[in-house]
Amino acid sequence: MPPLPPLAAQAEHLVELGVHELAGMSADELRDFAREAGGERTDVLLAVHPDRAPASALAPLLRRADKPGFVVVDMPDVDDFAPYDIELPDAPLYLVAGIDRGDHMSNWSPEEALPALTKEERTPLLLSEGIHWVLQEPEALERNRCFMTIGSRLRKANGSLDARTPAIWISNGTGRDGRERRDAPKVGWCWWGNRHTWLGFGSTTGRSA
Repeated sequence: MPPLPPLAAQAEHLVELGVHELAGMSADELRDFAREAGGERTDVLLAVHPDRAPASALAPLLRRADKPGFVVVDMPDVDDFAPYDIELPDAPLYLVAGIDRGDHMSNWSPEEALPALTKEERTPLLLSEGIHWVLQEPEALERNRCFMTIGSRLRKANGSLDARTPAIWISNGTGRDGRERRDAPKVGWCWWGNRHTWLGFGSTTGRSA
């Protein structure tokens, strides 16, 4: 994957998209954070805490082939998928380092990938982080080369984990997606125990404020 845009450019792009307003902050707060973190850095992703900018609000900002992103209709609870066994910085804005799409884990199940990522001293991306990545680097989504974001899980009322795991890929315009959404960025889910040849596992080497 190519380097990320400089942090200052990432902040400006989020401002252009109105993400600062979603997060309840000013444009200058976003710009100042990027500048103080090293505005020319291209090795980290600028992320807004999911409590401030949930996936349902970020997904429609994605673009591919001039088509907006969307969340699948059978995932109305998308914002209930929260960080699982991942400690986020206690701040509205933070940095995500060493992002990788995990192509080498294509055709692995989430159940198989998680311990492998842990062994590599990596942690899986959250859904919101994956969306931020594609917002800044649309090339992160390619046909037959997309990724899961298994750092976000849904805990059910009985304490068990929902078997769905979030992912970001490209719609084929079939089924309930609708033909008009063909080639659009798509937030959906896959089963915890299932494999998909076209999905890797987005991960990071760490997060910091």
